[in-house]
Amino acid sequence: MGRFMNAKDALSAPLAECYVTVEGNRYNFMQAINLTAEIKKTKSELPILGKTGKGNRSTGWKGTGKASFYYNSPVFRRLLKAYKETGEDIYFDIQITNEDPSSSAGRQTVILKDCNINGGVIAKFDAKGSYLEEEIAFTFEDFEIPEMFGYIQGMI
Repeated sequence: MGRFMNAKDALSAPLAECYVTVEGNRYNFMQAINLTAEIKKTKSELPILGKTGKGNRSTGWKGTGKASFYYNSPVFRRLLKAYKETGEDIYFDIQITNEDPSSSAGRQTVILKDCNINGGVIAKFDAKGSYLEEEIAFTFEDFEIPEMFGYIQGMI
């Protein structure tokens, strides 16, 4: 008899928290709709004597992300305005916590360090729309995982 994941262990998508810390101010980013942060390893191809294929060696990584949220916050527009007026590029941290009390996976918290937005919306309207959203793309230079999911029942 095989083991299967219990349906309750799939995390409920909206059960998360998101905080943004900019210049010592911590904002509860409750208007966030979604966020994805990824690291991509950079690699070099290496020719290997006696093999027809090449080897791959990791040489570093780059962190990128994107987020959508309701268009009702001044936080990122202030960063863009400050950059326009002073040339100062302000970095910030984003903390994301996922926790579904039904899941045996437990709680996970990730802190994206030294985030920097690629750009953003300055003004927006939509006469046919129901509500306004905006999206940002960003990079990050480091991350911490102070709380990591546990193994769900049946994995080990």
